[in-house]
Amino acid sequence: MGRVIEAHELTKRYGRTTAVNALSFSVRPGVVTGFLGPNGAGKSTTLRMILGLNAPTGGTVTVDGRPFRDLPRGLRHVGALLDAHDVHGGRSARAHLTALARSNAIPRRRVGEVLDEVGLTSAARRRIGGFSLGMKQRLGIAAALLGDPPVLLFDEPLNGLDPEGVLWVRGLFHQLAAEGRTVFVSSHMMTEMEHTADHLVVIGRGELIAAESLTEFAARGARQSVTVRAADPAALTAVLSAEGASVERREDGSCAVTGLSAARVSELAFEHRVLLHELTTETSTLEQAFMELTADHAEYRTGESR
Repeated sequence: MGRVIEAHELTKRYGRTTAVNALSFSVRPGVVTGFLGPNGAGKSTTLRMILGLNAPTGGTVTVDGRPFRDLPRGLRHVGALLDAHDVHGGRSARAHLTALARSNAIPRRRVGEVLDEVGLTSAARRRIGGFSLGMKQRLGIAAALLGDPPVLLFDEPLNGLDPEGVLWVRGLFHQLAAEGRTVFVSSHMMTEMEHTADHLVVIGRGELIAAESLTEFAARGARQSVTVRAADPAALTAVLSAEGASVERREDGSCAVTGLSAARVSELAFEHRVLLHELTTETSTLEQAFMELTADHAEYRTGESR
C-alpha cells in the first residue's frame, strides 16, 4: 500500500537565504520515519515542497515517482498535518472535514469514521475556534486520515497533546506503518522520536546530517564517560593520559574521562597511589547524541550573540 517519498538534491532559496540545500533522502513504507532537526533547520519548508505548496529552487521531490501536484484528489494519496491552527475557526469540526471530503470525492461516511478514530465525535458540532491546541491537533490528524491515504506527513503533531494523547498518537503512527503506509513525522525533539520513530532523517540548516535507523543513531549515543574526583587531579590526569584516555578537567574540580572504563580508572589510581573521592559512570543519551550532532547546525544557540 505504501509509497516512497524521494527527495533528490532538493533546494529552496528565499533571496540570499538558503532554507534547504541539496537535500537527498528517501522515506519508505512500513516504518515510522522521524524528520529531526533544530528549529529553523528547514523541516517545514521541506514538507511544503513535498506537498507542492512551495516550489523548489532546485532538485526534485516525488511521491511514488510523481510530483504531488500531478496526483488527482490529493487527500486520497497523501494526508498531511502541517499547522493545526490553519483551519476556519467559525466552522464546526464536522463541517470542516465534510468540505474536505467533498472536494476530494471522499465518501461522507469517512467524516464520522475519522472523528471517532481521533476521539472528537462528541465535539463534532462545536466551532473549531473554541478548540484547545490538543483538539486542533486531533482534528488535523483526522483530516490527514480522511482519504485513507498510503502516505502521511505530520509536522510537530505532539504539540499541545496531553500524556494520554501522546501515547495515542504514537500508537496510531505505528499502526499506520504496520498497515504498510509511509509515515513521515517532523519534530525538533529527540525525546519525542525516541519512542515514536523507527528510522530517522536528521537535518540542520537545510542540509542532511544523518539518514539511518534509530538503532544506528542510538549507537552514536552509546559512549560512556567516567566522572572522577581525586585528591591530586594533576597526578591522575597524567596517569590516565599515559594510558591513552582523554581527560577533561572541570571547573568543579572533577575530571571527565573517556576511553577507559571505571574499573580501569580505579585500578590505575590504586597502582599509582592516587586517592579517589568519587568515581561514577555516565552513559550518553539519544538526546545528547542529537544535540552534539546538530550543535553546529542550530539556527540559535544559548548564549550566542547575533
